[in-house]
Amino acid sequence: MPASPTIDADRDDRKTASIVAARARPEKGATRVTGFREARNILRSATMTQAGGGAQYFDKSDPGSTPVFFLDGADHRQKRATIAPYFTPKAITTRYQAIMERVIEEQFTALRRTGRGTLDVMSFDLAVAVAADIVGLTVTDRARMARRLSASLSAAFYHQHNYLGRLYISARKFINQIDFYFNDVKPAVRDRRANPQDDILSHLIAQGCSDKTIMIECMTYAAAGMVTTREFIVMAAWHMFDNPDLRTRFVESNQEEQVAILQEILRLEPIAAFLYRQETETKDVYALCLRDTNLDETVVGACPHAIDPDRATRMKANGSFLSFGDGAHHCPGWQVALHESRMFLDRLFRVPGIRLDRAPTIGWSDMLQSYELRNAVVTCDTASGQEGSPRRSCVPLA
Repeated sequence: MPASPTIDADRDDRKTASIVAARARPEKGATRVTGFREARNILRSATMTQAGGGAQYFDKSDPGSTPVFFLDGADHRQKRATIAPYFTPKAITTRYQAIMERVIEEQFTALRRTGRGTLDVMSFDLAVAVAADIVGLTVTDRARMARRLSASLSAAFYHQHNYLGRLYISARKFINQIDFYFNDVKPAVRDRRANPQDDILSHLIAQGCSDKTIMIECMTYAAAGMVTTREFIVMAAWHMFDNPDLRTRFVESNQEEQVAILQEILRLEPIAAFLYRQETETKDVYALCLRDTNLDETVVGACPHAIDPDRATRMKANGSFLSFGDGAHHCPGWQVALHESRMFLDRLFRVPGIRLDRAPTIGWSDMLQSYELRNAVVTCDTASGQEGSPRRSCVPLA
């Protein structure tokens, strides 16, 4: 099927292609899968289990105390069902949207006052606020928790340092993980034991999960719900700053069309490079290369390296393709992530005089096999005590 007539057949909009080619490497011994249909079949297969991130080595003898990420089959379905209510459109409407609006209001009031902001810091603050409410990490200072988590999970520029520098970074990451546990997780656990809330942490405590399990769950949600959302918001903003036509279309579109634009950017620039699955009988491990599957022309159509917001409609496909995974382990928080990203970016591009003063620096995390974007600076016209843009009503994704 032909591409949009406005797209140059040789156009390549990818911003992370070079670093991915240089640094993305599947785990040793894993078979690389690049075709969309083969990867989707693997993700949907009942004979495949979760792999990668140490999943195939994790002790799952007690499913009740095993993090949901590491479970498969009936145990996974049962535990997944217990967290599903935290990620529904209703939860977005009745709970998280108010948090998003409040944090975005704080951020853009400060941006208008100073005329300057750092996108990766702003987007991480938003992502932490939302994910922390979902998990239940709400009893300590959010800004300090964000700094601890950022230091614990960031590893993109590790390789640029000498031995002593790497030793220092490793020690700093370890210390921040300990600080996160004692200064954020433990206080939240104590609070939820005394005063249970409608959140994942209270649920884990009620299930009798150990402190180790709770810490793993908290770090998993931090990596999946906070870090990835930060990178995606910065990446989407960068693409639209560099493409005025795309930015104009985004601002003038309704919410459904805005989401389609965001999904198309995510198709081209998925945060994580690989998903892993292991065959139950043969124990073969497969590395599903999301970047390659999302460029499979037999599924995504012509000119796969170009951003085309009409692509999914034209191809009658799910707009994010495999960026959120598929099958039993399909990302549970995808609607939340897209919703907060859309709200943040819609507000950003309505700020008078908004411009990208400094493009982000691209790094690569070998630990997560994902890109990181840092120090993306935006500037705008200042207006003391004034709003940067008109407010719009927001409706959760269907």
